Amino acid sequence: MLFPSSYLPPVSYMRAMRRAGEVDMEVCEHYIKQTIRNRCRIDSPQGPLSLSIPVIKTEGKTAMRDIRISDHGNWRHQHWTALMSSYGQSPFYEFYADDFAPFYERKWAFLADFNEDLLRLVCELMDIEVSWQRTTSYSDRRDWYSPADEPPKPYYQSFSSQHGFLPDLSCIDLLFNMGPESVFYL
Repeated sequence: MLFPSSYLPPVSYMRAMRRAGEVDMEVCEHYIKQTIRNRCRIDSPQGPLSLSIPVIKTEGKTAMRDIRISDHGNWRHQHWTALMSSYGQSPFYEFYADDFAPFYERKWAFLADFNEDLLRLVCELMDIEVSWQRTTSYSDRRDWYSPADEPPKPYYQSFSSQHGFLPDLSCIDLLFNMGPESVFYL
């Protein structure tokens, strides 16, 4: 199955990836702004919060593998602070925080590399066994990942008493709230 590169992808992405078993990570497609390629949604006391990785603007259409991360706006610090504020009291934050911290300290040049390294960590922590390879050329294949049609199953979320269950947040929400049981939810 073909999956786009994604920054802390939604729970439905992880579910589809686990079920697929073998994944082709699409890095040759043209980069699409304002998508899961550089954005994720997390829970916060105020409700859903979008986190976006700034990228260096390019002329014309650019392959995802060639998109560079910008250091504009100290985004690493902002994202890490948002994750600490939103999940610092969640059941498994302290258990996993040290695994994620390096991603907000070290610099990656390319978005696809950052996303892939982060996704490998998430798969490892969620005990998801999947093999994947990067695409080497653009394909118009039709077996793309798309959010699951099945209704989301609620799980514990830190702020659900304030604004109800929020479906299909970032996989980090599931991991920080459900810990080792995340794989059973998928």
